[in-house]
Amino acid sequence: MKVIETKELFKTYTETEVEVKAVNGISLSFTEGEFAAIVGPSGCGKTTLLNLLGGLDKPTSGSIIIDGKDISSLSSRQMIDFRMNNIGFVFQAYNLIPVLTAKENAEFIMNLQKKPKAEREARISELFKAIGIEGKENIRPSRLSGGQQQRVAVARALASKPKFILADEPTANLDSKATTELLDIMRKLNEEENITFIFATHDQRVIDRAKRIINLDDGIVVKDETEVV
Repeated sequence: MKVIETKELFKTYTETEVEVKAVNGISLSFTEGEFAAIVGPSGCGKTTLLNLLGGLDKPTSGSIIIDGKDISSLSSRQMIDFRMNNIGFVFQAYNLIPVLTAKENAEFIMNLQKKPKAEREARISELFKAIGIEGKENIRPSRLSGGQQQRVAVARALASKPKFILADEPTANLDSKATTELLDIMRKLNEEENITFIFATHDQRVIDRAKRIINLDDGIVVKDETEVV
């Protein structure tokens, strides 16, 4: 089942005298349960494409279909609500709220969704156990390692059971051990819960784990390969 489809997607920047097509007519689809990496040199358009897929930026033209809805036509308010209920994000910089505990950070989206306390607590308990940070619920981000903070960020992304997870360079600030552990967790969740993960990355360790690799260059898909099982 398709979870995302793009049709003739363009994102053009005209802030300078030179027009830059960061995304240049990309048509792609992602199905449920994929573990895909968007890769390519710096400036190739991978982060721009990820931001478009997540509704963090609007395309110059083209469409992005998620669950039968063209999100490029939504208003800012509608897009905020749509993201909250359908998309999970994991960023390079963790983006945890310093004054909140790990548990409070992880359940943040569920609070916005006004989920009952019992449901929130059950979901966070389940996730913290699954990602190996059980017992860290009441600790604030400043007292967690980088790897632990990124695990909390993953828990936050997964807490509301979104249709898919978008991860922008999630391993960039992690050492080799933390990266391996985080990727093991993500792959396990992908395989056991059929969660779709889409990465924008230049990290070879992420690329090696991906089941599908989409190579971009100058905003164009130059190669799209899926692992044959």
